[in-house]
Amino acid sequence: MVFVSFDTLREDHTSYSGYVRNTTPNIDKFTKSGFVFTNTISVSSWTLPSSMSWFTGVYPSKHKVTNKYTVLPSGEEEITNLSHVSPNLKTLAEVFKENGYLTGGFTGGAGVHRQFGFDKGFDVYIDDKDFAGFEYTYPKAIEWIKQNKDKKLFVFLHGYNIHGQYEPPGGYDKRFVDFEYKGKLTGSKDEQKDLREEGLSRGQIYLTKDDVRFLTDLYDEKIQRADELFSKFIREYKQLGLIGKTVFVLTSDHGEELYDHGQIDHGHNLYDELIKVPLIITSPYSIRARKIDSQVSSIDIPPTILDLLGLLNSSKMSQQLQGKSLISLIKGEKVLRDVFSETDYRYAVFLRSIRTSDRWKLIKNLEQKLDYLFNLNTDKDEKNNQSTKENIKLNDLNNIITKYLD
Repeated sequence: MVFVSFDTLREDHTSYSGYVRNTTPNIDKFTKSGFVFTNTISVSSWTLPSSMSWFTGVYPSKHKVTNKYTVLPSGEEEITNLSHVSPNLKTLAEVFKENGYLTGGFTGGAGVHRQFGFDKGFDVYIDDKDFAGFEYTYPKAIEWIKQNKDKKLFVFLHGYNIHGQYEPPGGYDKRFVDFEYKGKLTGSKDEQKDLREEGLSRGQIYLTKDDVRFLTDLYDEKIQRADELFSKFIREYKQLGLIGKTVFVLTSDHGEELYDHGQIDHGHNLYDELIKVPLIITSPYSIRARKIDSQVSSIDIPPTILDLLGLLNSSKMSQQLQGKSLISLIKGEKVLRDVFSETDYRYAVFLRSIRTSDRWKLIKNLEQKLDYLFNLNTDKDEKNNQSTKENIKLNDLNNIITKYLD
């Protein structure tokens, strides 16, 4: 079983979703033989909490790995570790290990570093280089797989190639910059960090249309470069003779704001550009590819993986899972579900959202007690707050989200 995380990949910039650029030709090939979930919403808008939800199968507010540091009663801070804040939670890797699998994680560190507890249940966990890309992680994964190819394997492959704190080796080739850019931006990680911090402190930044176009061009280049590296992994994986024996899950932990709402980066809000992510699942038992438009959550990925491999009902982890297996959707059933997301990013924002099956969305600012209500049927870009006009809908969604918060 191979689980691939393309960190920071927003769904609407994949070419298979209809994006204007051919950014993901190699990911697209998996859509020809797998199940493509076109409406997948992440439980959070940044790496640490959303990735931990993959491994625990619970929302961030339950696994409690919601920030890099936990404030103790004494006022001191300590690094947030799953085993400290939620010691009774089992992880996906532990379940695989208990069922005779070798478990290997090959990551870019930083937000998925072992210091937060991500290595729990893994026999091998690589995280020694922060914000590393697939060019660093996939060869290590291939070498480990090659050494153990005759055994049952659970592989977590992760790369930061699309992240703002990653710069391509040798710099950008600017393959998508098709105009003479005369602005001040370069696309460096230091610049990205400064813009992120300015947005976090002020609530917005100022960029020109050409600035946004330039940053978007560089973002798309990073997507295509990540896709190219993924193709190298797949090519070498095929040479091992394992491709027809493997369940693949391809997804992302969160998206990226590209000035859609006045900022860049992620974590700071719960708009769709930050939480709508790709999800493709392939199985050796798949008969035909199919697109599934029903709304699902990233919290559904762990039970789906266990269900596909026949481990769901026998696992003690099943008692803690808050998501639902997507097997029924894969079999063709129609399921209507509301989904929830949350972020307490660096204790600077405290936001919760509900995205309903009839395409209404409420973002609640818990600290400032503000509501942002959007009708995604007519306002997919989330520009028109309807909270003062749609009182009945606002009350309905507030009642649902209150139960979720409880």
